[in-house]
Amino acid sequence: MDYIQIKRRYVRFLRLERNYSQNTVDAYSHDIDYLLNFLNGEGLAVEEVRLAHLEQFATLLHEFGIAASSQARILCGVRSFFRFLLLDGTLQDDPSELLESPTLGEHLPEVLSTEEIDRMEASIDLSKPEGQRNRAIIEVLFSCGLRVSELVNLKFGDVFADDKYLRITGKGNKQRLVPISDNALHEIQLWLYDRNLMNIKPGEEEYVFLNRRGAHLTRTMILIMIKNTAHDAGIIKTVSPHTLRHSFATALLQGGANLRAIQEMLGHENIATTQIYTHIDITTLRNEILNHHPRNMKNT
Repeated sequence: MDYIQIKRRYVRFLRLERNYSQNTVDAYSHDIDYLLNFLNGEGLAVEEVRLAHLEQFATLLHEFGIAASSQARILCGVRSFFRFLLLDGTLQDDPSELLESPTLGEHLPEVLSTEEIDRMEASIDLSKPEGQRNRAIIEVLFSCGLRVSELVNLKFGDVFADDKYLRITGKGNKQRLVPISDNALHEIQLWLYDRNLMNIKPGEEEYVFLNRRGAHLTRTMILIMIKNTAHDAGIIKTVSPHTLRHSFATALLQGGANLRAIQEMLGHENIATTQIYTHIDITTLRNEILNHHPRNMKNT
C-alpha cells in the first residue's frame, strides 16, 4: 500500500475532521514519519501490523535515545493514526489499542510569583520602541493565561475593554471568553500610543501586537523576548511564554478559584490537564509547612 497516500488522507483527516491547528497537524505528521519509515524498513503493509510490531517500534525509539516524553508523544500519534485507519475502513482491528507509553515522572512546570512578574516588567527599557509592547505582552499573558499562539493572533475585534474580557479562539477553533484585568488593559492602552505612530503593513491592521515592521508577531519572537526579559530581571528559572500561563493558573488556584473555572479560562478540553495545578499548589503548601510549622522550626 502507498504510505504517501495514506499519510495524505490522515493529514486531511486531522485538518478537516479534527479541526487541528496547522502546528498540531505538522507535529502529528512529523511523528508518524517515524512509524512509516519503520514499517517500510520491515516491509509491512498497515494491514499486516500487529501489536508485537508496534512494541518493537517503541523499543527502537528508546534505543535511539529519544527522550521518554518524546516517545510518549510519538506513540500517542501512532494510536491516533491507527484509530483513523479504523474509522477510514482500512483496518478492521486496531493493533495499537494495547500499546503502552513509557512511564513518565511527574513534571511540575516552572511557576513565577507575582513579584517575579513585576521584576520582569520593571526590567524593560520603556525608551525602546518595543518596550511598552513587551510590557503589555507579559501582563496580558500573566493576567489572562493565554497560549502564545492565542496572543499573537489577538485582534482588536476580540478585545471588549468596556466589559473587561477577551474573546479567544483556541485549539480546534473553539472560542472562550477570558476576563482581562485593569492592569493589562492599561498596559495595552499605553502600547497603543506607540502603535499608532507605526507604519502598519496592509492586512495587519487588526492585530493588537505588531513587530517593528508593522506585521503581527510570531511565537518565536515572543519566546526570545520573554527569555531575554527574565534574564535581565535576574530570574534563573527556565522561563517561556507557557511559564506565564502556568503562573496565571497557579495564582488563581492559590487564591481559591474553582478548578472548573480555571479549566474554562485556560481552554482545557479535559479537566485532567488542569489538575496538574493542584500538584503545584500542594508543593507550595508542603514548603509552607516545612518552613513555618512549629514542629519543623529549629531552635535558635
